[in-house]
This record gives sequence, structure tokens and C-alpha cells, in this order.
Amino acid sequence: MGKMKIAKAEKLGLCFGVRRAIKLLKEAANKYGEIETLGPLAHNRLLVEALANLGIKPLNHIDQARGRILAITTHGTSPVMLCEIKSRHIDIIDTTCPIVRKAQNTAKELAEAGFDVIIFGDTEHSEVKGLLGWTGDKGIAALNVKQIERMGKLPSRVGIISQTTQTRSAFIEFARQLMDVVEPKIEEIHVANTLCKVTQGQQEAAIRLARRSQLMIVIGGGNSANARHLVEICSPLVETHMVETAEEIDNSWLVGKPHIGITAGASTPDEAVEELIAKLRSL
Repeated sequence: MGKMKIAKAEKLGLCFGVRRAIKLLKEAANKYGEIETLGPLAHNRLLVEALANLGIKPLNHIDQARGRILAITTHGTSPVMLCEIKSRHIDIIDTTCPIVRKAQNTAKELAEAGFDVIIFGDTEHSEVKGLLGWTGDKGIAALNVKQIERMGKLPSRVGIISQTTQTRSAFIEFARQLMDVVEPKIEEIHVANTLCKVTQGQQEAAIRLARRSQLMIVIGGGNSANARHLVEICSPLVETHMVETAEEIDNSWLVGKPHIGITAGASTPDEAVEELIAKLRSL
């Protein structure tokens, strides 16, 4: 095999929202000993394991809370859940990403202004569940317009927002299709761009790198939305694989591909990126 060239995307890996949350939680763990988080801090197994070693442990459900302090993760939560935690006299450390917070405020403002809010996003994702909560009962989430058409009666005033980590092109396409469907019955449409610019920057950098690579490797958690989107946008351009750790590299991918591009999801720890590069160099 000839000499391998490994290039990293200009923007990749841990975003400022996750870095900020890690800092807040480490400070709290130093002060209080153990901290529980409602769900994993971010969708990355390595990161969650590293935090657990520092006494920062994720819960699946609020009923599992044993301590007097509970952290809200970067993905945020609903106002109903915040009230529920307070009613149990548990103190809250809120690490909701500021960009997610902005999306929550937009959802709330649209609902309060009398719009039905349509969220472009994955209904199973914790961020989207939280965003729906901020609409009161005036929100629906979907990843395609057909899901909304099946719901039958369409509202006359619609606000459209997005899960923060979706791709820009997919959000624009969703909004366009939705307008085609609702336009005849509609009085007012308000589209608010709630996409994360950091995620967008990472996606654009990944595309630029994919165009000049023979193989792209995305490092990220299998259930990380933004890591999955990196795979989706690179795959049409070049052979792309997602791994969580360096061990998952398959030597057969590298045959005849000296130019290898690397990017990483917004919750991928720096160490995972360094380990992967070291592993590739050793091969």
C-alpha cells in the first residue's frame, strides 16, 4: 500500500454546547460528589463512560433519581419535566445547549402567538420531545410531509422550526414541500431557522473534505443524530463509514484508498479522534 494521507475536516468533534455542559458537570461533581443526569449528556458512549468515571451518571427516567441534584442535558427538556423535578424538591443543573434553548423559546413564542408549530425532527429524539413540550399542546414533529398529511385537518396558521442538528438542505426541502401542501388552506406561515450554525459548519467542512477524499470515516455514537447526518451527506460523494472507536476500522476499507478524510460528531471526544488517527497511521 502506498503512503496514506489522512486529513481532518476543518471543523469537527465536540461542539461548544457539549464542551460547556462537560465543564458545568465536572465542576458540580467536584463540589457535590455524584451528579445524576436525565438521560445521557450527549449521544456518545465513550463520552458517557468517561463522565460516569467522574461520578456523572445518566438516568433513564426521573423515578430513578436518588440524589438531590439532577442535570438537564444539552438536548434540553420540557417545561412539564422541569416542574416535575422541582415538585420533587430536586435541584436542577441546566446544561441545555444555548442553541437548543433558542429553539425552545422560538417554539414557545410561536405557540403563544397562536401558531400551530411543526417541528422538522425525529420524534424519538430527546431534543424534539423537549421542543414539543415548549409548544404546549400545539406542536407536531415529523421528518417528512406525508406524516403531517396523514394527520388530516391542517391548521390555518403554521410555524415551522427544525431540530437544531438537521441539515440545512433537508430543512429547506421539508419547509418547501409543507408549503405546497398547506398553502391553499393557510392564512399565515412563519418559518424560523433554528438550525445550529456549529453543526452546519461541521457538515459543510465534511462535504468539502469528502469531495477530495477516497474514503470518509465519521467518528460518532450510533444514536447521535448529527453523526448520522454527517454520514448521510458524505455518502453520496464518497465511500463513507461510521465508527465509534478506532477498533472498528476494517482494513479492507483502506485498500487502494490513500486519501482518507476524517470527521466527527458534535459529541465525539477529542481522544476518540486522536486514537483513530493513530490507528490509521499504524496500519
